Amino acid sequence: MFRNLGPIHVIILLAVVILIFGAKRLPDVAKSVGQSMKIFKNEIKDLKDDGPTDAPAQTPPPAQTTVVTPPVVVQTPVVPAPDRPEPTEGPVPPKV
Repeated sequence: MFRNLGPIHVIILLAVVILIFGAKRLPDVAKSVGQSMKIFKNEIKDLKDDGPTDAPAQTPPPAQTTVVTPPVVVQTPVVPAPDRPEPTEGPVPPKV
């Protein structure tokens, strides 16, 4: 894959990486990539060590299909309130 990669290509690639990440962030990026590769290799090794098991694979029971019906929304018509005076606080003085 990288057989045709010449020294000029490597220099251009490094220049682009420095422009994208900046010189100050490159050590942090390299450290995080290295840690990710280490974790990845350990996980691959664990998978290979486990190996295939002789027990047949357990298949889950067939899923039961359930029909879910949406809730019924009943809308009641809005009836305007009859005309009546607004309530007031306290006793109402008599009209003269």
